[in-house]
Amino acid sequence: MSRVVAAAPDVIYAYAADPDHLPNWASGLASSPAVRDGDALVVDSPMGRVTVRFVPRNDLGVLDHDVTLPSGVTVTNPMRVLPHPEGAEILFTVRQLDASDQEFDQDAALIEADLRTLARLIEEQTLAVGD
Repeated sequence: MSRVVAAAPDVIYAYAADPDHLPNWASGLASSPAVRDGDALVVDSPMGRVTVRFVPRNDLGVLDHDVTLPSGVTVTNPMRVLPHPEGAEILFTVRQLDASDQEFDQDAALIEADLRTLARLIEEQTLAVGD
């Protein structure tokens, strides 16, 4: 799933990689501020308390992250910010794994809403800075 955003890739990456911004745009992942625990983030989510580990910051736009669920299962979420003629494109790979079709559709809808929110926040911030 992807979303084109009218902003530079580095602007999107910087915003999305900041753990303090997670509750602002990732409602499917974080419903409270992230608490840092070493290289991990601990957040309350719709799934319960989860641990999130992002790959180290990089110049490639890679925002892959592992989410360890309350059950102890860890899910890897590939995420990228890529240059696009209209600004940048955010790509998030949604995997069905053991989820039912209904659970997968619900997860995909949450991720789509999160990407839409991230795009809106970035575009509003970009417009505000340009004023």
